[in-house]
Amino acid sequence: MTTPEVLFVCVHNAGRSQMAAALLDHHAQGRVTVRSAGSAPAAEINPAVAEVMAELGLEVAGEFPKPLTTGAVEAADVVITMGCGDACPVFPGKRYLDWQLDDPAGLPAARIRPIRDEIDRRVRALLAELVRDA
Repeated sequence: MTTPEVLFVCVHNAGRSQMAAALLDHHAQGRVTVRSAGSAPAAEINPAVAEVMAELGLEVAGEFPKPLTTGAVEAADVVITMGCGDACPVFPGKRYLDWQLDDPAGLPAARIRPIRDEIDRRVRALLAELVRDA
């Protein structure tokens, strides 16, 4: 069986999609290929996002926002959008989920933690669907 591939997409690829990718990668332990991208990538990862992820022992400060490409969408089995609107190309046969989550841009760490925790809950549920022994 091939490893499922998940692509997380948000506008800047500096917050929500980076948190989701890091959390899924951590929980999946190699059982899922994880990517993230932005429709209009920022220059760097949101420092407050890096701070709240480091609290869980997950390092995202060394990551960088990546542009959304058609190839990344084509390669994915599941595409999860987070507020990128119509910027994400749609291909037949792909599973698309739209996670309505607050944008952490400009928020302090205390307001990002609940967003992180909600992403973690959704990522764990997704992993349980994708990998039956998760």
